[in-house]
Amino acid sequence: MEGKREQAGLPGEAVIRSLVEQALDALPSAYAPYSRFHVAAALLCRDGSVYTGCNMENASYPAGLCAERAAFAKAVSDGKREFSGIAVLGGRDGHVTDWCPPCGICRQVMREFAGPEEFWIVLARSLEEYRVYTLEQLLPESFGPERL
Repeated sequence: MEGKREQAGLPGEAVIRSLVEQALDALPSAYAPYSRFHVAAALLCRDGSVYTGCNMENASYPAGLCAERAAFAKAVSDGKREFSGIAVLGGRDGHVTDWCPPCGICRQVMREFAGPEEFWIVLARSLEEYRVYTLEQLLPESFGPERL
């Protein structure tokens, strides 16, 4: 299965496990005193570096930041511009029990930096239980920089 996944441009098992582990490690850093819904992400750059992020709520709700966008902001502020994929997980009080797909704003941020057919998103419930999607599957008919 791993060979077929890699041929299709999707990550292999070792890459997925590594990203999920890093997202799990970042989960306790989430700041979610209002919703108590903690989210973490691990973003893989094309050069092999990984940036993690966690959600950060704010009493003024629109000022909050999602885990995925936090990871992108860290990477972009370090000069990264090319990305392969991201692992995302989360749950109430930091307990991952269900899938945690990126919100629409996060999907659009991903689209800014990656082609929808080649960027992949891992939704994980554990190291063993995950789903892999392309950005195109989660954001069909997307609006990207090439349309400007």
